[in-house]
Amino acid sequence: MLFITALPLLILLAFKKKYKESIPARFFLFKNPPFRSTNAIWFHVCSLGEARALKPLLDLLANKKILVTTITQTGHNEAKKYNAEVRYLPYEMYLPFWVKPQKKLIVLEAEFWYLLFSIARSRGAEVILLNARISDKSVKKYMKFAWFYKKLLENVDMVYAQSESDKNRFLALGAKHIEVIGNIKLAGEIKKTKEYEKPDAEVIVAGSTHPGEEQSILEAFFAYEKSKEAKLVIVPRHPERFAEVYSLMERYGRQNNATVSRFSEGKSFAGDLILVDMMGELNNIYAISDIAILGGAFKNDVGGHNPLEPAYFGCKIITGKHFFHQKELFKYVHHVQYVEPDEIADALEMTKELPPSMVEEQINLEPVVQKILKN
Repeated sequence: MLFITALPLLILLAFKKKYKESIPARFFLFKNPPFRSTNAIWFHVCSLGEARALKPLLDLLANKKILVTTITQTGHNEAKKYNAEVRYLPYEMYLPFWVKPQKKLIVLEAEFWYLLFSIARSRGAEVILLNARISDKSVKKYMKFAWFYKKLLENVDMVYAQSESDKNRFLALGAKHIEVIGNIKLAGEIKKTKEYEKPDAEVIVAGSTHPGEEQSILEAFFAYEKSKEAKLVIVPRHPERFAEVYSLMERYGRQNNATVSRFSEGKSFAGDLILVDMMGELNNIYAISDIAILGGAFKNDVGGHNPLEPAYFGCKIITGKHFFHQKELFKYVHHVQYVEPDEIADALEMTKELPPSMVEEQINLEPVVQKILKN
């Protein structure tokens, strides 16, 4: 009934570039047949970040038969880089007809699907939650439906949690066999794909920004004492917002007598304000940046983004206070400023006194893989 009610919206969304592959595949099984393989190790992830986190694990499982399902198109594109069968996870009503018997189902982070777990387990798969988390923001919602999550977790054989607080939250929901292993994203390889020459100026990158954040960052940049000797590079999180963000940058450029450019037009850093309107460039930009303003945490609706990448390249990191989905990763990153949107300009001034951000901890995935294979 819900599916039929939602059909007009699904059809409308399927015309959007962001969903043109995922919605037909997930809700209509278009070019999304069941896996060919059986008795394999099946990983399920949501989006780009989780798909990337699989790489060090899959490197250690190079001789195994691997399957991957994803939710988003960016996650799907990333997963296709691996030596694996890749599919979109269908809407739950299709799963009884779609799921084949597999050896393991390993689900990353907070992808909790009742029918996925119960059907996979009924067909012989051991169900494992890996890098499992329940954020500070979400815990009350989970507890309100504890009866449902207790039933869901009955189909889970093992939970590998990110932290002790995550372990305690899973225990409260009725999970059994829980072990804390840390965040597997610490094992991920961080690298740049291209070399760019650093401009002869202080480079400030606003990475993975969301609606409302660019305006606060632009205002802070022009209030910053050194703005005349600096460049602001903005990298929106979602490509469908490139035109909107460029228009905003042009407006601020006119008001402040600053030049604005698109990175795609010559791949240069000409101009005072540069919009990076290309995917896959953020690490390359971090590598030549002095300061990183990390988006997704200045409003209470996204939960922050991965701080390991700007820290790896030695950027001085400024971010918001609403990083609840990345709380575990921020524990490992030192010298970060956590501020409100109207405090970004002050934080930029403070960077003169602070050392670059850094990551000290690491995780060894070999024992994790051995535990997964033994289960």
